Amino acid sequence: MSLLASLYDAHITIAGHPITWREILGNAFGFASAVGGLRRRVWAWPVGIVGNVLLFSVFIAATFEADAQVPLFGQAGRQVFFIATSVYGWYRWYEVRQARVAQGGSADRPAITPRWATARERIAYLVAAAGAIVLVQWLFSVIGAGFPAPRWYYWADAWIFVGSMLATYAMARGWTDFWLAWIAVDLVGVPLLWHSQYYPTAILFVVYGGLVVWGFFVWLRASRVEEPDPVEVHA
Repeated sequence: MSLLASLYDAHITIAGHPITWREILGNAFGFASAVGGLRRRVWAWPVGIVGNVLLFSVFIAATFEADAQVPLFGQAGRQVFFIATSVYGWYRWYEVRQARVAQGGSADRPAITPRWATARERIAYLVAAAGAIVLVQWLFSVIGAGFPAPRWYYWADAWIFVGSMLATYAMARGWTDFWLAWIAVDLVGVPLLWHSQYYPTAILFVVYGGLVVWGFFVWLRASRVEEPDPVEVHA
């Protein structure tokens, strides 16, 4: 147990701030997963799950450790949802790729062909997201933040939670919309993470911003020139 405890607590200190290796490695896996998602590779999902598990341990730590950083329950909770959605995305992308191979396509091609969500799909997810944000910010305020947090804190954490869920689900469906959702999450997530002293994750979100903009145009171009996914696994 002492070895496990040492690995769990291992950290480096940068500019006077201790940063756990769990946070660093979790973000490294997360970035690798984002690159895999941009390239539409199935391996992006299991790699992302590893990062989600590591980051969950970082954000939930203050629930159990009195001297830990400020807890971000929305950040911790979304890691759990990421894992569940990643299992769905992993399965769906694999099935789409296998259907293409069965129709004579190459297994080396990207797993899915991006597309925009339909008007009906877009209205549905926007209405669901709006309702979820109202509910989640109230729930977070009832749970509390472990310190006298202003009301804007709960709204920001709720949007990061809900927006991340929306973006991950949209990625699993192959919707180009998911890149725009991530941009909106980053615009709130970076200031909140920096305010809460999660500096490596905040910096990574800035880097993500550039990757997200690039990924949006990559997927947009692919959606215009590639053949649609097989109909039987499109839904």
